[in-house]
Amino acid sequence: MLEDPKINVKIKLALFWITLMFLYIYNDILSLYQPGHIEELAEGYSQGMQFTQPILVGAAILMTLPGLMVLLSVILKARANRLVNITMGIFHILILIGTQFIGEDKPWIYWRLYEVLELILLLMIIRIAWKWSQSQQ
Repeated sequence: MLEDPKINVKIKLALFWITLMFLYIYNDILSLYQPGHIEELAEGYSQGMQFTQPILVGAAILMTLPGLMVLLSVILKARANRLVNITMGIFHILILIGTQFIGEDKPWIYWRLYEVLELILLLMIIRIAWKWSQSQQ
């Protein structure tokens, strides 16, 4: 008989963050296939924006956060875990919205697909953390 074992909320949240990281990575990898993108990167630019140390440090911090969320989702106590997941989910949605106004080119369809999937995952993270009941804490 098939059973659906209950997945611990901490593990579930960690899995959502892992999936989100894969989407971020694959989206960036696919962008390398756009004509002229590699040449633009080699010149230190992407969509008209010059790469500077502060921009790259900011990008590094931004891309480090989901990886840390995998770890934090598993090791934090429930109350802090819930708060951090809701906060980071909202923060990443705001970043996703903010990136709509950066760059010169209209994003390709694959990019929009990834953005929609990322938004769904972030909303699910917030929902799971929000609904995490006191009895499960």
